[in-house]
This record gives sequence, C-alpha cells and structure tokens, in this order.
Amino acid sequence: MGNTKISLRLLVDRNSNRVVIGEAGKDFVDFLFHLISIPAGTVVKYLFDHEMVGSLWNIYDSIEAMHENYMEPNLNKHNVLNPKVSSSSLADTPFLLAEIAKEERSVPKVLYRCGYHSYSTKPNSSSTKRRRNHTSITFHPYVSNDPGAKCPTCGKEMTKQLTYVHSPAKEVEVESGSGYVKGLMKYVVMDNLQVKPMSAVSAISVLTACEVKDLDALETLEVFIGQEEAAELMKASFITDRVLTRLFLGNQKA
Repeated sequence: MGNTKISLRLLVDRNSNRVVIGEAGKDFVDFLFHLISIPAGTVVKYLFDHEMVGSLWNIYDSIEAMHENYMEPNLNKHNVLNPKVSSSSLADTPFLLAEIAKEERSVPKVLYRCGYHSYSTKPNSSSTKRRRNHTSITFHPYVSNDPGAKCPTCGKEMTKQLTYVHSPAKEVEVESGSGYVKGLMKYVVMDNLQVKPMSAVSAISVLTACEVKDLDALETLEVFIGQEEAAELMKASFITDRVLTRLFLGNQKA
C-alpha cells in the first residue's frame, strides 16, 4: 500500500487560476481527518525533508539543542522529539505514514521498572493432607521507557529491563468500516480543506460563495495524491487557506 495514490477530481476556475471545489471519496477525507490526530513532533520530523516552513521546526530544534541541565530530570528528550503513533491509527492512511508505522514496529521497545521486590510465603489453601507453602513476589507497579526515571514509591532508578511484546503483526491496509467517514458517497472538499457531504445544494452554494461568474471558464482536473503530494499538502496547510490551488495549480501566491 506504500505506493497507493488517491484520486481527487477538482473543479478549476481558469480565469483566476484557482481551485473552486474538489470531489473526493472516503480515502481522501479519511486522510484529511487523520491529520488532526498526528502529534506535532511527528509532523515536524516528517516534513523536515520537504523544506518545512513556519516556526514549528524552531521549537523542535530548540528542544533538541537544550542541554539536559535545563530539562526536568524525569524527562526523556528522545521521546518528546519522537512521539509514538499507534500502528492501528496509521492503518487508515497507509500511503502517508506507512514507513513510520513500519519503523515503529522494527525498533525493539524496552520498558524498565525499579529493582525492588519482596517475597511472602503462606500456606497453600489446598484441602490435600500434604500442604505446601505458596510463595509470591511483589514489585512496585510502575514501568517507564526511560532507565533514568525514578520509582514514585522508593525513589530508585528504573533500571530493571523488561521487554515489550508486540501484538501479532497485521497488514497495514484500509479495511471496510475503518477510518472516519462512510464510503458510499462523495464529499465536497474546499480549497481551504473544509469538507462537506456532496449534494447538489452544497455544490451550488459553493459556486455562489466563491463568486464564480463565468461558468465557461470552469473545467475539471483529476489529480493523484501519493506520499510526496501528502507531505506538500500538509506543509501548505500551515501557511495558506488555498491549499489545493497552491498544491495542484502551482500558484505559489495562493
């Protein structure tokens, strides 16, 4: 699914060189809605190779450059800069973040607890004549992904390594009933990425709101969105409210 491309049909006003509306299916709308749930740190890291603009990168860079003496002692800076995204949520937008999901699963996850433990022994409650003592082990109920974290109970560092066990691997693909919107209808996507269910009334109201006067200047354009286009769309959404125009018509003034 990593090479999957999503189609989007645009209605373009050639007189003003702008996208009036787009007609999209479930796959594109699910992609847009999923962008809201991606941590900002993941967005910055993902867009770094696409000449990210704006100020988010400056925040990321500031955290990366900040000396540990100025950070809270229990803070793991690596985790702040590399927030985890669940594989199950990534499954709804495979062409955008499939590589990140694959990377997440390929890196062994390690958890830590403090070294405290105690033993207690008591008679087994069995009704058999020959009873045996039952021994139980008690640990402090805290784990961390940072071996330098302190146990809230005893204050010792969490250095006892535990190994995280992944759930069975699943194919990253969009299944029926997954995602955000139903797939039995089309949706109107505005130039500013506002989404509405498709209807004759909504299409006419959009044309009126956009003050389209020359209907003969309107033409349809089918475009395709893959990983590169997804990154550019995400980047454009931070700097303009005419995202589709900027991305697909090359209008950098949008």
